[in-house]
Amino acid sequence: MKNDIEKITDIIRDAGGKIVGRTRLQKIACLLELAGLGEGFHFVYHHYGPYCEEVAWATDTACMMKMICEDEERASWGGLYSIYSLPELIESDCATVRMQLAQAAAKADTISLELAVTAAYFAANGKDAPWEEVEIHKPDKTKEGRLDGAKKLYKKLRLIANTLPEVCE
Repeated sequence: MKNDIEKITDIIRDAGGKIVGRTRLQKIACLLELAGLGEGFHFVYHHYGPYCEEVAWATDTACMMKMICEDEERASWGGLYSIYSLPELIESDCATVRMQLAQAAAKADTISLELAVTAAYFAANGKDAPWEEVEIHKPDKTKEGRLDGAKKLYKKLRLIANTLPEVCE
């Protein structure tokens, strides 16, 4: 049985060996759980959407143990963000649904991914109008066409993994 640290390295590997941002890592881990392709992490709603303390802890621990690399970069707005990568990427010959999903999420716009995974989380947790819930919880992030971008992204992700929750418009 894998420990949480090994599970995080597997997520990063399946995402192509690199994930930019703590929030993106959390959302990819949650997306895999929602699709039934995850590692058994349990998520709760938090400020940036679904969040798992075990993912955060395992990521920090994997960095300390040098099982994954963390490079911090300065964002245009002045804050820092993390880039996670594996010290050595072992390529796989087959592209599984899990890998396709993780890689699509790793390449997606961060805010669209955050909104899409939050809507899926709400749908999986019994909310009848998940997109409306996203608008209520994240009004600033849903402006300027971002919500439409998130809906398009989620449709793309569901084409990869139809086991993701159906999120009604």
